[in-house]
Amino acid sequence: MIDKILFEKLKSNFNEAFWFIKTNKVRTFLTALGIIFGVASVITMLAIGNGAEKEILAQLELVGVNNIVVTPIPDKEEKDTNVNTTESSQTESKRFSKGLDVHDALNIKEHIPSVKLVSSEIILETYVINNGSQNPVKLIGVSPTFFDVSNINLEKGKTFSDFQIKNAFPVCIIGKKVEKKLFTGESALGKQIKVKDVWLQVVGVIEEKLISDKAQENLGIRDLNQDIYIPINTFLVRYEDRKIISDKIGARNGNQNGPKTKLSRGNYHQIDKLTVQVSNSNELKATAEVLSKMLKRRHNDVLDFEITIPIQLLKQQQKTKQIFNIVLSIIAGISLLIGGIGIMNIMLASVLERTKEIGIIRAIGATEEDVILQFLSESVLISVGGGIIGIIVGILGAYIIEMISGIETVLSINSIMLSFFIAVIVGLVFGIFPAKAAANKRPIEALRTE
Repeated sequence: MIDKILFEKLKSNFNEAFWFIKTNKVRTFLTALGIIFGVASVITMLAIGNGAEKEILAQLELVGVNNIVVTPIPDKEEKDTNVNTTESSQTESKRFSKGLDVHDALNIKEHIPSVKLVSSEIILETYVINNGSQNPVKLIGVSPTFFDVSNINLEKGKTFSDFQIKNAFPVCIIGKKVEKKLFTGESALGKQIKVKDVWLQVVGVIEEKLISDKAQENLGIRDLNQDIYIPINTFLVRYEDRKIISDKIGARNGNQNGPKTKLSRGNYHQIDKLTVQVSNSNELKATAEVLSKMLKRRHNDVLDFEITIPIQLLKQQQKTKQIFNIVLSIIAGISLLIGGIGIMNIMLASVLERTKEIGIIRAIGATEEDVILQFLSESVLISVGGGIIGIIVGILGAYIIEMISGIETVLSINSIMLSFFIAVIVGLVFGIFPAKAAANKRPIEALRTE
């Protein structure tokens, strides 16, 4: 019985509150603007944050969680015979490095216990001949572990066999975009393609990976879908081996008589990228330090390589984005706070305007609780209405930001429910003071107010 009476009271209060809001539409809308923009800001900011997190997780999948990347630093000195004695002595004292090569990869795997896999890559920008026309393409010579280290799965076909790798067979695995371009509407498996001067048989096609331009720029990731992969032995035998050329130059420099000259070896490194995967992410930093010392010793104390840990770059990027999202969330929270203050101000003004009304309903038997419920009902209705409109505006805002700026946004039910819940709480909290102010008015004094 008591619950029924309370329900009827609440129903009557909300009906009265709805009538009052409907009567004062413009003022109510202006009051709710703070809530609308606050809720919309919370939803939009959380959508941007979720999008950033999704992008970082996708980038982590591309670079590998436990990977260390070693890249060579080519010799950029140019040949110059007109050098003075000081320059000649500096060149003479310069140490000779064999460069990054496949033997480094074998040595790393053999001597560092924390290393799980090592992958070598050689990159050649060349062309593929299709229907009499040349199309630019990147030819990648890879070790057998490349696909595991890079988290690449095959959509169809199979990886290189041990026999094909050992005997430098002219076989290749192509990216999905290469298949679409060269073999439109048909499967590439078993077909022959001519890359530069060599015919290669397609034995596999990798799954298409979505790689954003930002990921390619920030992490140095290629668009894997547009590459052609061959065994590294096939690359060295059938295309080029920079180590052979650089060794000849090195021998010549070592046997020179008389004044030394600056002679560039260009890119004397045999491989262009070395990816080292460790067993445990906690060992990344320690392994990188050991790796650096080992390679420096093998390269005759010449620091002609660079070591990076992509996951650390991503974590730093994630931390920066989290700070940015926190700042934006605080701004959105301030909007909600301002909206709550606006509700409180309007409700206080409403209390002053309706003093006589309060006196009358108190005189005919309304309790303080009834008056509090009446004004709280109005406050909550305003915040709930503003919250609903804010949700719509926030969802539209997230889609508009994604379309205009290209920033990925991910909406979630949790963020929408959170923002709506906050809007209701704001209505309750900032409606309590005006409601109590109205309930505390004595009926006789209220009726006397002009």
